Amino acid sequence: MSIKFGASEIRFIALFENMTGAMVKDCIIDDDNNKVTFVVKQGNMGLAIGKRGSTVSKVQKAVDRGVEVIELNEDPVQFIRNILSPAELQSVKISTRKNGEKIATVATDNTNKRIAIGKNGVNIERAKLLANRLHNIDNIILK
Repeated sequence: MSIKFGASEIRFIALFENMTGAMVKDCIIDDDNNKVTFVVKQGNMGLAIGKRGSTVSKVQKAVDRGVEVIELNEDPVQFIRNILSPAELQSVKISTRKNGEKIATVATDNTNKRIAIGKNGVNIERAKLLANRLHNIDNIILK
């Protein structure tokens, strides 16, 4: 699946890459929550965050929004764990239904389920979008 970026995403990606040296694979702008989420290449998380979060703090000031950084992983199970962090997940299973739909089933306790869902469902919706864009997973179900 190819991702098409608008002018705003391209501007944020260029700024982020210039300030951090980390390579961005995806970017989501959430105007409702005044937040930008960057998915960085596997192994670039340290560059993106910087010592004690100094680099990501500079980016937040530059974009005047909250910034979230997620590390890409070729393994869809690990990528879903990365997206839903800091929620502690007991298991992540990916299955394909008869109609070809790929579903990720995530098991966790109630406290971590609240973290994974987020306020007004923001975290789980972002997770579903990123899992679909980067691993063609159609849905994430929390149990």
